[in-house]
Amino acid sequence: MGERKPKRADARRNEKALLDAAAAVFVASGVDAPVRDIAAKAGVGMGTIYRHFPTRADLIIAVFRHQVDACMEAGPALLASNESPYQALVQWVDLYVDFMATKHGLAGVLQSGNAGFGSLHAYFLDRLVPVCAELLDAAAAAGELRAEVRPLELMRGVGNLCVGADSDPQYDARRLVGILVAGLKCETMEA
Repeated sequence: MGERKPKRADARRNEKALLDAAAAVFVASGVDAPVRDIAAKAGVGMGTIYRHFPTRADLIIAVFRHQVDACMEAGPALLASNESPYQALVQWVDLYVDFMATKHGLAGVLQSGNAGFGSLHAYFLDRLVPVCAELLDAAAAAGELRAEVRPLELMRGVGNLCVGADSDPQYDARRLVGILVAGLKCETMEA
């Protein structure tokens, strides 16, 4: 067999729209949501979904990777577009909270023993810990953030604050994460 040809730009856009729609449906209705709901949200036929992702597991893995990649790409872009590295970190953590909401919805499936799910945790760590480190380092170098904050600690702390947010409408994880991130500021910034 020959090498796979790269996807055309329109095919990549369609796949991105499909994965964004699947993630939104998974957050709203869980990973067992009907494929027809995902197809409707994406504006495609069910055959299109099955052509790209023959099984639900394939779709779940693709959604997870897609969201990790989007979160990874956002870090450097936010640093480049913000004067304050701390504000870039705050915006990135907001995106990370959105990702965690989806990830918690996928957690049961990700731990189901399917061989394809095994490498996803490493994929997540390999891509997001360095981005978080870059944001933390830039904010610390700018004197905006305490230097002792470690990326994996922050990511776990944010992730832990997101647990339960999907099952308790009175629990506001985003508010608590905001308090956590505000507490990372250097005292000189607070004045």
